[in-house]
Amino acid sequence: MALAVTLNGWERKRLARALAGALLAGEPELDAACARAAETLGREWGWVRPLARRYLAGFAGEVRPRQAEVAAFLEQSRRFQWACARFAGELRFSPIHWVTEAPRMLPMEAAVAWGVPAIATEAELAEWLRLNPTELEWFADLKTLGRWRGSSEAVRHYRYGWVAKRSGAVRLIEAPKGRMKALQRQILAEILNRVPTHPAVHGFVRGRSIVTFAAPHAGQEIVLRLDLKDFFPSIRRARVQSIFRMLGYPEGVADLLGGICTNVVPGTVLRGMPPETRELYGETHLPQGAATSPALANLCAYRLDCRLAGLAKAAGGVYTRYADDLAFSGTGAFARGTDRFAGGVRAIAAAEGFAINQAKTRVMGQGVRQRLAGVVVNQRVNGAREDFDRLKAILTNCIKNGAAAENREGLPFWREHLEGKVSFMAMLNPQRGAKLKGLLERISWE
Repeated sequence: MALAVTLNGWERKRLARALAGALLAGEPELDAACARAAETLGREWGWVRPLARRYLAGFAGEVRPRQAEVAAFLEQSRRFQWACARFAGELRFSPIHWVTEAPRMLPMEAAVAWGVPAIATEAELAEWLRLNPTELEWFADLKTLGRWRGSSEAVRHYRYGWVAKRSGAVRLIEAPKGRMKALQRQILAEILNRVPTHPAVHGFVRGRSIVTFAAPHAGQEIVLRLDLKDFFPSIRRARVQSIFRMLGYPEGVADLLGGICTNVVPGTVLRGMPPETRELYGETHLPQGAATSPALANLCAYRLDCRLAGLAKAAGGVYTRYADDLAFSGTGAFARGTDRFAGGVRAIAAAEGFAINQAKTRVMGQGVRQRLAGVVVNQRVNGAREDFDRLKAILTNCIKNGAAAENREGLPFWREHLEGKVSFMAMLNPQRGAKLKGLLERISWE
């Protein structure tokens, strides 16, 4: 007979956390989950199976949840609350055996096909990264100690530099130091690069470029361009860690991987900045400068891309994205409803945790130059005529006056700079590019 007692708040939380650990410890299958729960509680309770069934249905097909999320889900369940009241005495005094089964990868089927490496424990992660446990904890910085580190450069994982934007605002470049850079490159090469992005994404994706980003919008009646505000730093650590849990990594491993790929800027670097800038960079975020940030940003925006592609298709338009640049285009009904359509884009972006920079929104008809990321798309993909003329003039003057005389801004890699400009123009317009390459070959660099 049950004792006439009730579980207090701490006891309910302890019970819910123990059950959550049991449910998450192995395969998400009903009988196995119930067996682990029976081991945890010391006996098979009749109310556990319906509760486990609700858990499996509630989290089916989603990112692997955190233990705290599952515990909160259980605590809010009426069946769990009923059990805590009905069997309070037995649950309070019966021993709770915490599941000791080793953590394991629980990847979705696609992740297996992608060949993502299996890393089941923090110790395995340290070995994979060739670190000892203390070093792994230091680089991941899950306690965000970096926020309080002093002004000494030696104790930081990043070097910082402020870059002015054309709008008058500033952007912080966070350049990882040698060892951190090596860790991030390993995570990028062996994990993130194996995960495909949405077909509409063209930035930082092998085989795609600014040309493939702009090409679907060539010759359209209306081109709509929008910009995501603070794209990288607006993505927080928890969101990045959920990407690694989605790939099947246990919570502890996913947290450490996410920690290595995110950063919190020391207060001394942010001193004197406006409050919104301090808030943006003073919390954990994707650093603009880390090798892993572009790939992670694309993965974090996957749902955004799915919804925007669907919205564009329903409106009779097309959608592509290059980093923080969103491009839509179409004719007919799409062209007549761009204002309402832009409102829908803003609403979807907000729902997915992003914000649209209103000042950079552009609606471009065929009567004006339709330009996306420096590419003109009025009739076909092309470079702007004035850009070609300016570059041609610079190359001609380099032939006449010497290359050094035309480097008026003192750029350190002037030759490489001009070669890049010519290659870009050739990619957009091979005929113009051939003319520029001819001029480039005539320049004396001595």
